[in-house]
Amino acid sequence: MLEKNKLYTAEISGITSEGSGVCRINDMAVFVPETAVGDVAEIKIVKVLSRYAYGIVNKLIEPSPDRCERPCKAYKKCGGCVFRHISYEAECRAKDDIVKDAFRRIGGLEPEFDRFIGADNTDRYRNKAQYPLAYQDGRAVCGFYAPRSHRVVPIEDCPLQPEIFSEIVKCSLDFINEKKLPVYNEEKHTGVLRHIYLRRGAHSGEIMVCFVVRKEFSRQLSALCTVLHKKFPDIVSIVMNINPDKTNVILGKQCVTLFGADMIHDTMCGNRIQISPLSFYQVNTVQAEKLYAKGLEYASPSPAETIADLYCGAGTIGLSMASRAKAVVGIEIIPDAVENAKRNAEENNIGNAEFHVGDAGKVFEKLRRDGCAPDIIVVDPPRKGCSTESLTAVVSAAPRCIVMISCNPSTAARDAKWLSENGYSVDRVCGADLFPGTRHVECVVLMSRNKS
Repeated sequence: MLEKNKLYTAEISGITSEGSGVCRINDMAVFVPETAVGDVAEIKIVKVLSRYAYGIVNKLIEPSPDRCERPCKAYKKCGGCVFRHISYEAECRAKDDIVKDAFRRIGGLEPEFDRFIGADNTDRYRNKAQYPLAYQDGRAVCGFYAPRSHRVVPIEDCPLQPEIFSEIVKCSLDFINEKKLPVYNEEKHTGVLRHIYLRRGAHSGEIMVCFVVRKEFSRQLSALCTVLHKKFPDIVSIVMNINPDKTNVILGKQCVTLFGADMIHDTMCGNRIQISPLSFYQVNTVQAEKLYAKGLEYASPSPAETIADLYCGAGTIGLSMASRAKAVVGIEIIPDAVENAKRNAEENNIGNAEFHVGDAGKVFEKLRRDGCAPDIIVVDPPRKGCSTESLTAVVSAAPRCIVMISCNPSTAARDAKWLSENGYSVDRVCGADLFPGTRHVECVVLMSRNKS
């Protein structure tokens, strides 16, 4: 057994899905954060369990060729970027391996793995940011939560966000501190201002500012709206979102427009898209377009075929395929997102798409009983993956193919395994990086109905 606080020398041989390096010491796996494959390091053991242990680097003896610092003052504190200490090429290799390992180890599958889709831009790619507010040393600050905590790490500038986001946040904080506006205290459930939430159209440049508050606060925010609009002409929408609950969920259900429009616009896969505070929209627009293009390649619809788009959000995936298909039927549980999807279809003169509100499995099963017989089913589930009810409804519909676009390779592999045991072959998988620097990786999966 390894001994806690003892030093050992070892070489890092792999990377976990959480972004930690892994080595073997005395035939036990040891997970070491902020390391790279090929690092030889003196490692201090900080925790020992029955089958594995955790360590930290005490001294780097021989650095890996993959090491390549990408500057950021805060990444070691906020924990958002776990790959900022290695080159982007090494990061893509690690993420490609994470996708392949999930399908082989969790799914027991060996599909054809397509070339990993890397990003052209590794910084300033995010179109959305949510900054929690807190009091520190008598002043309001905002930034990101430290790992596994709700302690706010103040951030002056995040390299993943557009620079204008930092300018808007600084301006807002200056106003909040000058006017002594009450900031939310999570433990006591007091104060008002909870989050500053920003969205920006990657192609349009339009910006939405959303202040998440515990209760009605529009009168106190009106002067701040004037300041922001005057200083930042790209702001076309300022919204107050009211979340009165004692919860970790950021957004509440009620939105009040304080200035400008209720939403912003952007372009996705050639379609003009409306984005409201509550609607899902991929955080990296340019990479999402590559991801959806791969999904369209896999689906390969004909003009005579119908596509069902489950977990459709604002309809971006289904609408990107509509011109190639007879019809698109989308299902989403968030009403605001469905309203966005309907308006997006109308604004782009897409007349062969319809959208329904409700649980994907339940609504789709009802539509199927009413005669909906899709040739292609596209699923884009949340991180927890598809429900068994949804998967059962999908198999019952017997489409010729299923295309899964997933933000979690582990649950994608689990769901693909279930489908492989219920009439579908898992043919192709392609990993894609929508979040450079972070541990997150997406994948697209093509499954075909077995002829038998």
